[in-house]
Amino acid sequence: MIDLAHLPMDLAALLALAMGLGWASGVRLYTTLFVVGLAGKLGWLVLPEGLHLLEHPWVLGAAGVMLVVEFFADKIPLLDSVWDTVHTFIRIPAGAALAAMVFGGQGVEWQTAMAIMGGTLAAGTHFTKAGTRAIINASPEPFTNLAASFGEDVVVLTWLWLMFAHPWLMLALLVLLVALIVWLLPILWRNIAGVIRGFSLPRPTAGTNP
Repeated sequence: MIDLAHLPMDLAALLALAMGLGWASGVRLYTTLFVVGLAGKLGWLVLPEGLHLLEHPWVLGAAGVMLVVEFFADKIPLLDSVWDTVHTFIRIPAGAALAAMVFGGQGVEWQTAMAIMGGTLAAGTHFTKAGTRAIINASPEPFTNLAASFGEDVVVLTWLWLMFAHPWLMLALLVLLVALIVWLLPILWRNIAGVIRGFSLPRPTAGTNP
């Protein structure tokens, strides 16, 4: 159970971990699983009991293999969007599960609340990432896609560091990022709808007036 004598500090750390895992899972699920599990396995971090599963060699191995696959798939235009589409059904429930696992042993009420929050954050970051990539893929050049993918790698690794090193700062940044996602998502999906309509419009055939 949470130590009531140090509740604000402990609760902030657990909330940062749960919310941070949910957020990161929507962008780089396998990087999140592997980095956090490896850090716990090597003794760099003391993970909550509910996350000890991530330290198991089989889990680390599977996460590591998928990390490599995702690293390359995410940097190939169009394939990255296919990958994102498939992972709509993986990242969101995984983000919910990881957030709930942080509060394992703290009661079903905490776990349920964290699952809702973690899944919501994973959904927000996933759809923002997928929408941004879909718009980028409308351009034929591959360099913007590569820059976006490497940028996501750096952002997620930095986020995972903040999650443990500076939980209060991470929580403050999370509030700003959630506000940004709420503002950005409608714009992204309007742009995607415009791209889809542009592809679906009939093109004039040769010899016809424009």
